[in-house]
Amino acid sequence: MSTLDTSTSIDAARADRGSSRARFWRMKSFARDRGAVVSATLLAAVVLAVVLAPTLAGVGPDDADNLARYAPMGTAGHLLGTDQQGRDMLARLLFGGRVSLLIGVVPTVIAGMIGLGLGLMAGYWRGLVDQIIMRCLDVVFAFPMVLLAIAIAGSMRPGVLTEVIAITVVLIPYFARLARTATEGIVPMPFIEAARAAGGTRLTIMLRYVLPNVFSPVVVYATTLMGLMIVVGSGLSFIGLGVQPPTADWGAMVAEGRVVLRRAPHVTILPGCAILLVSLAFNFLGDGIRDALDPRTIRR
Repeated sequence: MSTLDTSTSIDAARADRGSSRARFWRMKSFARDRGAVVSATLLAAVVLAVVLAPTLAGVGPDDADNLARYAPMGTAGHLLGTDQQGRDMLARLLFGGRVSLLIGVVPTVIAGMIGLGLGLMAGYWRGLVDQIIMRCLDVVFAFPMVLLAIAIAGSMRPGVLTEVIAITVVLIPYFARLARTATEGIVPMPFIEAARAAGGTRLTIMLRYVLPNVFSPVVVYATTLMGLMIVVGSGLSFIGLGVQPPTADWGAMVAEGRVVLRRAPHVTILPGCAILLVSLAFNFLGDGIRDALDPRTIRR
């Protein structure tokens, strides 16, 4: 083996050890954040519960028992009581969680991928490409997020797909601007110049060198937004522009329960608490991931 090959192997081994050490400290930093750990545990439990909803609930979300209407929490056979139609609240919470998590996660992931691609192109190519992309997105920025989502959802047929489309559209500009700003800070760095000098194409440099450095802040931002989008999606269902009855959804359940708030407050309080806890959990999880991915928190 030549001296050059030996040196290259040593450098690669050192880089691998450094990367492993960084990953270790990131995991340790995340584990020290009690709020993030508790939030991750709560979200994992919620996801597991909604996946196993048919087994845990034992009844369907739309199965009505007219003899058990307005049953309070702790009633035999209805752990969390029933609503005004005699439907089991536990079943509706579990099945409704499927819809609420879908509306919070799927649009955020789709918008994140689209916005990341647009932001990369705008931040790397600059010039005319940047002007076209960002001026088009500025049109969306001119409207408040929630009002624009309501306007889009109101122009379409109510349903899950409508909520997904509305939330995706309003989120794309936020991800694009974040990715563009991060890209602009990375492009002037020496390692990008070195990649250009080595003959790397624009696409290669973007995917191999720029994207990995932009991806982390986008993931953190997406995690934080998921909680907010669950609230927005629930709000659309609450005002009748999202999921329609009798489909179980936390926002729709809050809307249905407000008419019997005094007689059966648990019908509204339970889905409201579910929205609050899950959205807060996503926020704390996003903060924990941000701190863990921050290079300044990694020990050398």
